[in-house]
Amino acid sequence: MVKRQLPRWSELRPLLRVKPPQFNPTRRRLSAAHSIADLRTIARLRTPRAVFDYTDGAAEAEISLRRARHAFRNVEFRPSVLRDVSSVDTSTTILGRPSKLPFSFAPTGFTRMMNHEGEPAVARVAERAGIPYALSTMGTTSIEDLAAAAPDARKWFQLYLWKDREASRDLVQRAQESGYEALLLTVDTPVGGARLRDTRNGLTIPPELTLKTIVDGAMHPAWWFNLLTTEPLSFASFQHWSGTAHDLINAMFDPSLNYSDLEWLRELWDGPLIVKGIQNPDDARRVVELGADGVILSNHGGRQLDRAPTMLELLPAVREAIGDRAEIMLDTGITSGADIVAAIALGADSCLIGRAYLYGLMAGGERGVEKAVDVLRTEIVRTLQLLGVHSISELNHTHATLRR
Repeated sequence: MVKRQLPRWSELRPLLRVKPPQFNPTRRRLSAAHSIADLRTIARLRTPRAVFDYTDGAAEAEISLRRARHAFRNVEFRPSVLRDVSSVDTSTTILGRPSKLPFSFAPTGFTRMMNHEGEPAVARVAERAGIPYALSTMGTTSIEDLAAAAPDARKWFQLYLWKDREASRDLVQRAQESGYEALLLTVDTPVGGARLRDTRNGLTIPPELTLKTIVDGAMHPAWWFNLLTTEPLSFASFQHWSGTAHDLINAMFDPSLNYSDLEWLRELWDGPLIVKGIQNPDDARRVVELGADGVILSNHGGRQLDRAPTMLELLPAVREAIGDRAEIMLDTGITSGADIVAAIALGADSCLIGRAYLYGLMAGGERGVEKAVDVLRTEIVRTLQLLGVHSISELNHTHATLRR
């Protein structure tokens, strides 16, 4: 028979540690987030259904987005052991300038709709993290205000060409005058994709008050309070819009966009020029021949053409097509630092993230974006260490493969 006795306090005390209470609700929420998936869960609870689905959703049956994420799940790492990985270097160069991490913040539209702190909060985090941030033509902060909010950040301007070319010229000149480093032309939106979640939710800009939104608002009072007590949504490139995002795209974007427009922009813009939305090797080769300094392999986060190519699988063919004549950046489907490491090992120079930081923004404003960067940084460092790799620059195809 086992002999039992009551433990003494002196024996219990070393085993018991009381967690100090956290009275700040934002810090308390974010302390429970250990992955981008955790931030997504918090974001879903913090924002109205239509707003969350605008960020989270994709086009039609959302096959492109699922395939992109599935491709990253199919990566098999090939680690080396007995390497001294007590210190690893996460820095790289992006467009010839140093970046502390191998990713940039992608341009996203309507960002102040996700959280009232909006683009300035994201740019300030990018400034502190030492990474580039791209302001969208569809952003809800002006080119000039964003520049003032984060004066030392590496700022890119993402351009959708309007049907009115003079309006587009004005945007480019404003970005140049405000000190933006690079121009990023998005080419995969001749028309708006069929984003069925938005259609079913009746999402409009600004949100309309209906019985459904009132009920949803009662469940998310903080979001509505912040929306209604801060300045009305305005845009980087125009004043106001009343209607759906899909209608806005079809009203303003130019489906006649072609290679001659890229040549026109190359003459107009004297800094680095990046083309976003490349989905085959021939287009990559052609835009580089016309003067692009970088290409972004992207299917718009799965939000345009459903069943579009999967960027991670396309990457080797594009690298073969353009070699080292231009940088290759990759987005769509990235949900972890390990995904970023995998993309670089398979041939990308760097990555862009969009949803990952928007989940952080919705979960906790600027501090939530900071949390997203901390999560990704930690995962990148850990993945490099477990691979036996000392730096981002050492990554190559020997470290990862796609399982078929």
